[in-house]
Amino acid sequence: MTPSIPMRAGERYRRRIFRKSMFVLGALLILLVSVCVDVGVGPGSYSPVEVLTALVSPNSVAPRLSIIVWDVRLPVALMAVLVGAMLGMAGAQMQTILHNPLADPFTLGISSAASFGAALAIALGIGLWPGSGGFLITANAFIFALATSLVLFIFTRMRGVTVETFVLVGIALFFTFNALLAFIQYRSSEAQLQQIVFWMMGSLGRSSWTKIGVCAALLALVIPFSLMRSTMMTALAMGDDRAATMGVPVSRLRLEMLASISLLAATATAFVGTIGFIGLVGPHIARMLVGEDQRYFLPVSAAAGAIILSLASTLAKAVTPGVIYPIGIITALVGVPFFLSLVLSLRKETWR
Repeated sequence: MTPSIPMRAGERYRRRIFRKSMFVLGALLILLVSVCVDVGVGPGSYSPVEVLTALVSPNSVAPRLSIIVWDVRLPVALMAVLVGAMLGMAGAQMQTILHNPLADPFTLGISSAASFGAALAIALGIGLWPGSGGFLITANAFIFALATSLVLFIFTRMRGVTVETFVLVGIALFFTFNALLAFIQYRSSEAQLQQIVFWMMGSLGRSSWTKIGVCAALLALVIPFSLMRSTMMTALAMGDDRAATMGVPVSRLRLEMLASISLLAATATAFVGTIGFIGLVGPHIARMLVGEDQRYFLPVSAAAGAIILSLASTLAKAVTPGVIYPIGIITALVGVPFFLSLVLSLRKETWR
């Protein structure tokens, strides 16, 4: 007896869901291995077995190994995972709400605003958060990034604002803050200029358990918030008009996702500096694996971003023994060729 068409369609759907679920589990497994490798690589490398032993039972290994793993390398490795996940998810949300595969969290000028805020603290000692003390640079970067997001949020409330106009305003903010940043760099001393440039390159060296806790708490809030809206986001990916006919509140959903993107990008940039291309590359890898279904696209984008930044953290320590390069340099070297190949592939599709 030949199976009915609904039965065959249902079986194909279950297989597709199972395959996508396996991609999610596979990404988490790869991420776990990457973290172990990241912790083990560095001056005085350790095998994955030694790392796992130190993580599971720190009292059973030499005190030196336990201190290196728990106090020196693990915070950096976990920060790479959390920041990569934040940027990957923010990039996925950005590309969905803007219908632009070349968008990432820094398209709207959030990164340049954070860099300008950090430069104000470094060169002029100006703080926008009273009593921030040792967190002056981080607080300034976070406030400027959120303030830029607030400007964009207010702009979206204006009538007649399209997605294209929204992107153009973000580009205008990007160049504005870059010009202001160049002005501060020009009048800075040599030591201040060196510190500003190093901050803009992005570094995980300032990682701490406090920052890890903040990033983990933010992700614990944003991920469920986004997954609860995954069905509406999937409809939005098909276009505003089609989503509206399906009952999706397009304007409200776009504003909610913009708030999520702003928090993720602002927090990541404030803690580790400017790290580019993670929000661009991660979502495209996820799209190739699981498609546009946001139930899987969002978590796989976060996992892909975490894996990429974790591997970049490992590579930053492995290129030259004894030297740790700013991680923003590594991600740029990986991201630029990917970006160019993506542009060329989109150009070919346009001319077909």
